[in-house]
Amino acid sequence: MLFLLVRHAQAAARDEALYPDDSVRPLVEKGRRVQRRVSARLSKNGLVPTVIFSSPWKRAWQTAGILAQETGVGKKRRVACPPLADAPNLAALATAIGVQSPDATIALVGHEPWMGELASLLLSGSPTRLGIDFAKSGVIGIEASALEPAAGRLRFYLTPQTC
Repeated sequence: MLFLLVRHAQAAARDEALYPDDSVRPLVEKGRRVQRRVSARLSKNGLVPTVIFSSPWKRAWQTAGILAQETGVGKKRRVACPPLADAPNLAALATAIGVQSPDATIALVGHEPWMGELASLLLSGSPTRLGIDFAKSGVIGIEASALEPAAGRLRFYLTPQTC
């Protein structure tokens, strides 16, 4: 399987008055624009998700919607995945994802520092072994036969600056 780890696009600044609940902060227009460009690049390179699992937090959910639209997957293939709104828990994530085809391309949309920790866990076996500067709208491609520690192989890291 190919896992596309996607950090959500640029969101509104933290503001307790506007967003007392951090999970409802939306994307800003610049974030939407950049995410459209990154998602279109994925599609152009044939990296189209079979399914998109997303943190239910608004900014990640909106990012997943843009990814679905720009890659032609459609928003019906976007699934809320609460484990992506927390520190990496491979067992919970594997349960949420369920059984997938070995040739599936699975997008996982979430937040920092958790997505960087998930990448480190899949690649090195430890969530803290690799320090990853995971850009907003960045995508890390990891090939793995299962969601297990150190089971992955880095295929690529795409940032908005490289699009």
